[in-house]
Amino acid sequence: MKLLRKTRTTARYATRTNVTRRKTVLKKRRWKSGHKKGTKAYTFVIPSKQLMSQAKDGGENGAENGMSDAPSHRDVSQGPMLSVIIPAMNEEKRIGAVVREALRICRDAEVLVVVNGSTDGTANAAKRAGARVLTYAEALGHDGGRKVGAAEARGQVLLFTDADIAIPAEHLAPYVKAVLKGTDVALNDYHGPVTHHPVHPVVEAKHMLNSILARSDLRGASMTAIPHAISRKGLEVMGISSLEVPPLAQAKAVIGGLRVRAVHHVPVGRMNAVRIKKRRGPDPLSQVVLNDHMAAIKWITDTLGPRGGYTDLQRVRNLAR
Repeated sequence: MKLLRKTRTTARYATRTNVTRRKTVLKKRRWKSGHKKGTKAYTFVIPSKQLMSQAKDGGENGAENGMSDAPSHRDVSQGPMLSVIIPAMNEEKRIGAVVREALRICRDAEVLVVVNGSTDGTANAAKRAGARVLTYAEALGHDGGRKVGAAEARGQVLLFTDADIAIPAEHLAPYVKAVLKGTDVALNDYHGPVTHHPVHPVVEAKHMLNSILARSDLRGASMTAIPHAISRKGLEVMGISSLEVPPLAQAKAVIGGLRVRAVHHVPVGRMNAVRIKKRRGPDPLSQVVLNDHMAAIKWITDTLGPRGGYTDLQRVRNLAR
């Protein structure tokens, strides 16, 4: 009897293991790129005719919504349709794959890799993959790299991603398409692990900022997360310098009347490689991101008043002094 129970338990466990394994394989297949390793020819996710059609539709939709210059002030003949901006530091092993996926999005694209503070062959690997490389001896950080890349970009659509995650072109293209159709800021529809207890402070900060901006529909979608894309008009309203503080750029975009949307889900939290470092005390990166959100809130209150544009109802505070 005991042997029979043990056999049933083992069979049940084996079945569950097979189901779990199959789910994992299916997930990997869903995220698998259409690019075949070792081939020189690119299979473009957005064909040229579709690209031009969407750009035309975006311009017409923008005109209907009082945005006659959306998605860009630039003429197509003056530069590429798309600029993909990738900050990179010591990513020699990964950067090639990231660049190749970026080049697959559409034919009319440039890829700018901002190599900063690197001590390995990241720059050469990026060049071999087909990127235009900007090199800085100092470490600029992700946000500083995006600012530098945006200043050099010539495209109508600016797409931002990172050098340590090779996101398939099929999952980068939706952000480009959204901007071509009139969206000014296309965000990753990623909200962070909200079911964890306690919820990470950075996740809370993203949700809180969107609530303050009266955009709770965005939930945790944020310019802090990649990938995201912006229009040329969006860049002008936010200002290139604000890209160094992504929550501030997002606040300027919403209050500036830009069309901000969460357009496509990429699970960057799961895809990003965990790099374990022994440290004591709070995570310095989390502190930087939280300070960025504080800077955004300060800008909101400086611009819209101490209550951030919200009414104080019938309260007369000066009488209580």
